[in-house]
Amino acid sequence: MAPLTAALPDGRQIAYVDGGDPAGYPVLGLHGTPGCRLNRSPDDSVYARSGVRYITTDRAGYGQSSRHRGRSVADEAADVRAVADALDLDQFSVIGGSGGGPHALACAALLADRVERVACQSSLAPLGEGGLSRSEWLHDMAPEAAESLEWAEDGEAYLETRIRSALTRMEHALVSDPSSLLGEGMGQGDREVLARPEVVEVFTRIMAEQSAHGVGGAVDDTLAFARPWGFALSSVSVPVLLTYGLQDFSCPPDHGRWLARHLPTALVIEDETGGHLPQDLHAEIVTVFGWLRTGELPGSLGSAP
Repeated sequence: MAPLTAALPDGRQIAYVDGGDPAGYPVLGLHGTPGCRLNRSPDDSVYARSGVRYITTDRAGYGQSSRHRGRSVADEAADVRAVADALDLDQFSVIGGSGGGPHALACAALLADRVERVACQSSLAPLGEGGLSRSEWLHDMAPEAAESLEWAEDGEAYLETRIRSALTRMEHALVSDPSSLLGEGMGQGDREVLARPEVVEVFTRIMAEQSAHGVGGAVDDTLAFARPWGFALSSVSVPVLLTYGLQDFSCPPDHGRWLARHLPTALVIEDETGGHLPQDLHAEIVTVFGWLRTGELPGSLGSAP
């Protein structure tokens, strides 16, 4: 899917894919760390069948989007607004998972005039003052994920070197042992998902594109997570569907539970067997994108506040 671009006032550009049902309800998707606009099902019809027009972006520094060195988590909201303006979207919803989760929450806090609902999946919590302490933030986190904080603490140059090495390891893992793509510390459920041929195919496309112009996106994400996010979660007034799994070792459940306590509008789904990745992507699309479109969840899952 060829990217489109939105021009920003500071001269940067944001690349995005506009798919799903062109006449459907608009949802903007924010990828994880690392990632790109291709973090989506290759079967675009699943979004169309959910009645959704699904727009996924390259966050600043990833794929074909210009880098924004020194950005905060909060800065993502302005870039999302620019994409929505380029597409003449008045009202829309946002979904973000993993490293995209904090950025989705930034949209909930800072774009309440435009954003109707936000889905935040397997997300990190804030670190430091007003968030989790360093030891709490790292508790139960897989070594491969925890190392990124230590790299950030050693400075941007060192962080960039280590991220380059980590991405090289991931490229080799895609060929030799896809189940180890996110590191040996992942839960068994996530390892099984990563080993599926269709998942390998998607990650192969993502890996080829996410660092097309360098690793600046991943560097800037990692630095942003180690600093204050730039907005108050207590200011969120739009409904947030917060989902996390108890077998997640990339963004451990203590992060999700902290967010649940501090998001005033959160509808929380805690999955006892869930990991970092969805076990059934199509089923998740039906449920979560249905909620983003209507504000309703099926059956026993209940309704949004």
